[in-house]
Amino acid sequence: MNMKTLFMLLLFCHVASTVKHSLTFFMTATSGVTNIPEFVAFAMVDEVQMGYCDSNIKTAVPKQDWMRDFIKDNPQHIEWYVQKCFSNQQVFRANLDNLKQRLNQTGGAHILQRMNGCEWDDETGEAIGFHQFGYDGEDFIVLDLQTMTWTAPRQQAFITKLRWDADEVGLEFNKYYHINECPDRLKKYLDYGRRFLQRTDLPSVSLLQKTPSSPVSCHATGFYPDRAMMYWRKDGEEHHEDVDHGEILPNHDGSFQISVDLILSSVAPEDWRRYDCVFHFSGVEDVIVTKLDKAQIRTNWGKTEIRCDGNLKTNARPGS
Repeated sequence: MNMKTLFMLLLFCHVASTVKHSLTFFMTATSGVTNIPEFVAFAMVDEVQMGYCDSNIKTAVPKQDWMRDFIKDNPQHIEWYVQKCFSNQQVFRANLDNLKQRLNQTGGAHILQRMNGCEWDDETGEAIGFHQFGYDGEDFIVLDLQTMTWTAPRQQAFITKLRWDADEVGLEFNKYYHINECPDRLKKYLDYGRRFLQRTDLPSVSLLQKTPSSPVSCHATGFYPDRAMMYWRKDGEEHHEDVDHGEILPNHDGSFQISVDLILSSVAPEDWRRYDCVFHFSGVEDVIVTKLDKAQIRTNWGKTEIRCDGNLKTNARPGS
């Protein structure tokens, strides 16, 4: 935090709350798509990428230091991922070709995706599995682990549903893996990544404005985990009018960022002091409050820039 920090930090203390963790695998096979590998797979723990492989590099690569430590202690684990990556690449290639043939698709770009994994509640011990496929950006077939049957949102997947519903061995394997093996793997990863995955990093919060007539953006970055919200208040009450909420986005270092904009065209200058921006972690009692203060808004207008033609351009700031 710099000494001109824009927020007042109250004491953060965690309250008892249920925390759910997840292990998710994403796989994508493409046909007719250039500039990307034909097969890409990656694994995520609590929405943090821990491993990656594709058809070009032909191996599995750990993406976090704690995962590298895990592999160092469990060298057979990387071989398991390499084999899974290679075998799934072949299966996905065949499935994609079969789908194109069944749907009479002779050309164009096509994408087959799979998302599977599990969610584990570390308080109740409950584990929930999920397994679904998508084709060309739409849900294709989904496994219901409660009824142990496949659901086909698209009519074209009905043949696949009938065949997979009749595969009792495959259904039992999926049930065991997603309800037992997957949570066990997740717990092992959490043991190694606990310091990283279960940390709480406070954000740096800034007030930003592109031009004098632009909305003022309250921007928080560098926070972890992503279970957070941010909003504007007026006179201490949550304010929704003339407010644009942004999504939580990942940073390259595994942390997150979010912005919420306030349109000032209808706010009289003397009323600015009535507004503030609030950042709030889920499961944390206290908040970070940033007062709407014109003197603290960061902007690049009013600065001298060098244009491409070599001339100087000055964006004069009002009152400067």
